[in-house]
Amino acid sequence: MSTGNSNSESVDGVVGRLWNPYVAGLALGLVLLAAFLVLGHGIGASGAAARLGTTAMHAVAPEHTAANPAMGDHVKGGANPLTDWLVFMVLGIFLGGALSSMLAGRQEAGVTRGPRISVPLRLALAMTGGVVMGFAARLARGCTSGQALSGGALLSVGSWVFMLCVFGGGYALAWFLRRQWR
Repeated sequence: MSTGNSNSESVDGVVGRLWNPYVAGLALGLVLLAAFLVLGHGIGASGAAARLGTTAMHAVAPEHTAANPAMGDHVKGGANPLTDWLVFMVLGIFLGGALSSMLAGRQEAGVTRGPRISVPLRLALAMTGGVVMGFAARLARGCTSGQALSGGALLSVGSWVFMLCVFGGGYALAWFLRRQWR
């Protein structure tokens, strides 16, 4: 694992060049600024997932989707939820991540895990965490990136409280799972 001074990391045999975390943070800040200037919005991902789910539900049950308070606005007047700016932004995030991993020589399939956890358990924990975070993002009306980065940049008190709770919950849960990574 990286010690902070090196920008090369080895995890499960994957070795590649990593960005300095301060440079990466600065770059993320510039991406957030560009999003505000170009799109008029901050960044976030849960809205794109909601629109993808709305599209899938609309294909199966259009009447139910139109009547659903959480999904109806996305299909009102025959609108296509997949033409929303959030969908294109998340597509850009995926493509940017793929390009970055290719340029760093880190594009290799695998499951990053500790020596004491099986691949199925690691995948089950990742899926469970993703479902809980997705549900929480809908309750909070924004995902971690939207709440922390965009809301935090706007000095939203609710976003700062949200991030303190995310970090507190992460540290509390890490105590129970840390032995799996040693």
